[in-house]
Amino acid sequence: MFKEGAVVIDAGINLVGEKKLVGGVHYESAVQKAGWITPSQGEAGPMTIAMLPKITVEAARR
Repeated sequence: MFKEGAVVIDAGINLVGEKKLVGGVHYESAVQKAGWITPSQGEAGPMTIAMLPKITVEAARR
């Protein structure tokens, strides 16, 4: 549910079965409509982890 050509950043994590992790966006259908899309695994996670200390310090200062 997004506009044609939108940038889609899949930051969701869902467990399917006992061992398979998938993203929050159904990649196969979203890639048809998105202008740019991250793969469902491995793209948004490292950026989130890298920014977490910065965001935590800013929140503590506030």
